[in-house]
Amino acid sequence: MSDRLEELGDSTNVVMVTFTDPDNLDGYQGVNSVPFPILIDSDRSSYRAYGLDRGSVWRVWGWKATKRYFEIFRQGGLRDLRRPTEDTLQLGGDFIIAPDGTLAWGFWGDGPDDRPSVNELIAEIRRIEH
Repeated sequence: MSDRLEELGDSTNVVMVTFTDPDNLDGYQGVNSVPFPILIDSDRSSYRAYGLDRGSVWRVWGWKATKRYFEIFRQGGLRDLRRPTEDTLQLGGDFIIAPDGTLAWGFWGDGPDDRPSVNELIAEIRRIEH
């Protein structure tokens, strides 16, 4: 997404909301180089307000995750893995807020890999702006 921010124009602001501990934010920023503001919702009140639940253990850590970790193991990459410090079952979402503050569009993920594409997000922003 960060390499396509210029497509959004000056009237669109992008923010990321996370429930991470503030002490973890610098490390996250160092690894991911997020080019927009990151807001911390440590008590997850906005997650609850937007209806973002926790996923089941099987959905989050099921077959797809097992397969991916096996691939990492096979490639010798397990030494780079770190123990999670967050709630790995918390589901995420993507939301577009209209200029008047109302929810214009939402996507509620049902797992860690369930997200809209950048193309979908940009198309929705353009649709809402016009």
